[in-house]
Amino acid sequence: MNTRPLPAPSPRARALAAITALTAIASLVLQYALLLQTVGATAGTGQALLRLLGYFTILSNIGVAAVCLARLRGRGDGMAAPAASAAVALYIGITGLVYVLVLRPLWHPQGAQWWADTGLHYAVPVLYLLGWVMGPHGHLQARQLVWAMLFPALYLGWALLVGRWTGHYPYPFLDLAALGAATVARNALVVGLAFAAFGALLWRIDARLGARSAVSARR
Repeated sequence: MNTRPLPAPSPRARALAAITALTAIASLVLQYALLLQTVGATAGTGQALLRLLGYFTILSNIGVAAVCLARLRGRGDGMAAPAASAAVALYIGITGLVYVLVLRPLWHPQGAQWWADTGLHYAVPVLYLLGWVMGPHGHLQARQLVWAMLFPALYLGWALLVGRWTGHYPYPFLDLAALGAATVARNALVVGLAFAAFGALLWRIDARLGARSAVSARR
């Protein structure tokens, strides 16, 4: 593991963080505004907010905004620390992958919803992962990946609670009422394995990039 102190973000890294944060925040605000027009108009703002926070997409984009805002302040700890930054890279990466591979064929958003959808599922994942690759590396430990996996596990329980409270499950593959417990458990296991595999890949990339940076620093 690289023990050198973290360098301050470069101007280019800060600029990318600003663009990423702005894209995430704008997409989140737009998505909530759209929910207020639909769910909020019939069930109230509280239900709209609950539905919004029931989506892993929304939570991962909030994480992206938090990390990028911390980077803009020149922070190297808290949400900008290597473990937190990598965990959010894992979450937003899976957000994009699951959407492209599983959810995209199920609906075709139009108008303002298309803009929110594109920001949350395409633009933000690509921008954030690009910023993560550009950042400092070699500071992650294997046990931090185990801790990063806790959030998706907790989210599963939260998503099922939101589905029970609102009658609307955030994702069709978690629809306990329609699919039954056995199918939902199998789907959750598949997604969990995807988290583990993608997380292992990110941690491996971090180690490789960190080793390359260490070699360059000694030259």
